[in-house]
Amino acid sequence: MGKTLAYKILEDHLVSGQLLPGEEITIKIDQTLTQDSTGTMVYLQLEAMDVDKVKTELSVAYIDHNTLQTGFENADDHAFIESVAKRHGIVFSKPGNGICHQLQLENYGKPGKTLLGSDSHTPTGGGLGMIAIGAGGLDVAVAMAQGTYSLTAPKIVGVNLTGELNPWVSAKDVILYVLQQLTVKGGVGRIIEYYGDGVKSLSVTDRATITNMGAELGATTSVFPSDDNTKLYLASQGREEDYAPLSADSDAIYDETLHVDLNTLTPLAAMPHSPDNVDSIKNIGKIKVDQVAIGSCTNSSYSDLMKVAQILKGKKVNPEVSLVISPGSAKIMSKMARNGALADIIEAGARVIENACGPCIGMGQSPKSGAVSLRTFNRNFKGRSGTLDADIYLVSPETAAISAITGFLTDGQAEGADLGVDLQPIPGEVFKANDNFIVYPEGTDVHNTEVVMGPNIKPFPQNTLLPEEVAGEVVLHAGDNITTDDIMPSDSKLLPYRSNIPHLSKFCFVKIDEGFSERALAAGTGVIVGGDNYGQGSSREHAALAPLYLGIKIVIAKSFARIHRSNLINSGIIPLTFENYADYDAIQLGAKLVIKDAQNQIAQDKIIVTDVNSGKEYTLIAEFSDLEKSMIQYGGKISMIKSA
Repeated sequence: MGKTLAYKILEDHLVSGQLLPGEEITIKIDQTLTQDSTGTMVYLQLEAMDVDKVKTELSVAYIDHNTLQTGFENADDHAFIESVAKRHGIVFSKPGNGICHQLQLENYGKPGKTLLGSDSHTPTGGGLGMIAIGAGGLDVAVAMAQGTYSLTAPKIVGVNLTGELNPWVSAKDVILYVLQQLTVKGGVGRIIEYYGDGVKSLSVTDRATITNMGAELGATTSVFPSDDNTKLYLASQGREEDYAPLSADSDAIYDETLHVDLNTLTPLAAMPHSPDNVDSIKNIGKIKVDQVAIGSCTNSSYSDLMKVAQILKGKKVNPEVSLVISPGSAKIMSKMARNGALADIIEAGARVIENACGPCIGMGQSPKSGAVSLRTFNRNFKGRSGTLDADIYLVSPETAAISAITGFLTDGQAEGADLGVDLQPIPGEVFKANDNFIVYPEGTDVHNTEVVMGPNIKPFPQNTLLPEEVAGEVVLHAGDNITTDDIMPSDSKLLPYRSNIPHLSKFCFVKIDEGFSERALAAGTGVIVGGDNYGQGSSREHAALAPLYLGIKIVIAKSFARIHRSNLINSGIIPLTFENYADYDAIQLGAKLVIKDAQNQIAQDKIIVTDVNSGKEYTLIAEFSDLEKSMIQYGGKISMIKSA
């Protein structure tokens, strides 16, 4: 039986375990990346492990999220990250250089390598034929310290691409279609692997758009083969020597398959408030648009923005639309400045902002109240834009640009010619290398570098050894698809406090329950009850650390998103799932629950939780690996590592 590409790369990096779906494995990690929204916590944890130099081939610390400096907090975090990077031999990317995933693709990604990043969209690297996985910050810190990462071996979903995309249909429409078919939880416990004749029609940046939004499927990662298009892309970045051909065996067997005929796709949009709420633009109709935002790690590549420039050239942004564009890297911005495309964009009436995540992470450009905003981003969760009552639609760059001109959600395939837009393929370009935004570690005595700690940086909370009895009051009863944005909101007001958990915890769950933090503190020890796909979205471990600070000991849900479940275990919080879904309704707010004989029970596959007041017992599923059991028993990953 032939091998899938994903399992070939995993096998090449296997350190321990059996490479079979559902088995716990440990793999070697070649590269890591962090960004500043999660990075300060990552490097506080790295420092807590008392390591000298990182064990990876390459680790990069990017500054791309918290670039709006309205106070000292963000700048202090950047200084802290830069000092730790120098101390441990980590490459430092200064603010203004661009978005971590675009930069990693341009400068460092290599086919066949493994990459672990403290950002859920790290799978962008799969567009280059990498196994690139998003994880919680502590997992990335451990990967830097030890050079390895442990995970459950996933199933492989093969997506067979045939045909070729028509004009006005893009890679964004491909992944929106896949989301429509598989849903936001359809990739949990799976790697999405693309193959078939249609692959050759997609550029590396097309592929990166698709693998980037694979995170919205809940997938471990997504991967494309490395082929002639990969070679062309690496050559365009001056890195042709990094090319290696990689593909699945012709007789590879996939656990599940999905067929996508590229010829039949039309322009699509994800409607509020979920990336899988997808329909054709034709069916959605001409909705009036207030704001258009183009960029993010999903759609800020050179080819994406050149298509936008082509559509906007000689045109005028609708007077009632605010159009904002954020290029993915300084290299892209520089190229567009030299070839005149940037001028075409500006002259059309667009606002061009810094090469950074910006509006996608809620860092500025929040739409007006009640607005409709079209965005080329990856998430449209309620309130993520910074405006709670805004309606966010996810679309391709082509759809975004033409809609900015018309003022309505517009199907370019149907109306582009009528508007005088003749969309042409974007020719390949060679990019000039520029390291002026990069600080490389140098010297032999860097481990003595003083770590710079601003007053906003506080120690991260740590759990204690698992006691014989774990008790807590149910302080939240939540619904399905709770996101990490719901748990720990992320906007321009709160992002500067990502290194200050005591302050940040005051806003935990504030979007859905303003009284949560006070109630949790009053309870002393708490339990959260959630529905299906609890913790979907971002990799931010703050969604575990803030509840930990507030005394949360147990989270019971119908099911968990992969990264958040891991973050809870890393923090020593016990994630349990319902054996009987009826118990979800039975366990209500205010119930006092207890796990007796917890040390022994945690070693079993099922745990009995007792309601102290009624005496009723609930059977909950606790399918933990041996490593996960150990982390819970020690009170978290760092405590376990230090005890070794």
